[in-house]
Amino acid sequence: MAIDGPSGAGKSTIARGLASRLGFIYIDTGAMYRAVALWALRQGVDSADMHRMEQLAVAAEIELAPGRISLNGEDVTEAIRTPEVSNGASKIGVIPGVRRAMVAKQREIGERTSVVMEGRDIGTVVFPQAEVKVFLDANPEERVRRRYQEIRGKGEPVPITEGQLAVEMRERDERDSNRRDAPLSQAPDAVYLDSTALSIPEVEEAILKIVRSRVTNGRDFS
Repeated sequence: MAIDGPSGAGKSTIARGLASRLGFIYIDTGAMYRAVALWALRQGVDSADMHRMEQLAVAAEIELAPGRISLNGEDVTEAIRTPEVSNGASKIGVIPGVRRAMVAKQREIGERTSVVMEGRDIGTVVFPQAEVKVFLDANPEERVRRRYQEIRGKGEPVPITEGQLAVEMRERDERDSNRRDAPLSQAPDAVYLDSTALSIPEVEEAILKIVRSRVTNGRDFS
């Protein structure tokens, strides 16, 4: 299953829940880019250095487990969730060599088992043959609110104001939608779902209905 959409649309939360209910593996592709961005920050590598960034992306040993991600043997689940890393991930995500390296890793995982994979180009580039594709969206104000609440929910000092976050997310949307290599876009056969006014269970149920209609012959999921 491929779930694409902009930052703050709820992809990660929904994908985790669906993977649990379906018995699939959840793949957070955004976390993979964040891991490479974190490594670059720690190494002092400029995100504009495309050759060096591609080298890091190819060399990165990324392992995914339920709710966790490790980079070169280190659990970086919390370390990759800072605004600085998020912004860095968006910048390196436009580098063709980095995207090729990440797509190769993602396909390798997806070909081994049934997965729910979320990101920005899963249904269009990584797994265009996915049986179920969803483009999950929400209005910009709601996306900013959700992401800001996520940051505040960590119980630590908030390093950014809601207004600053709104600016960063607009810039990220612009980069993601206009990059030359695999821009954020809805696959022609993806179902568009606006989650602005929906609860998490309502979004999950809406997507499960799509799954039932396409691949399960009416089988129910609890």
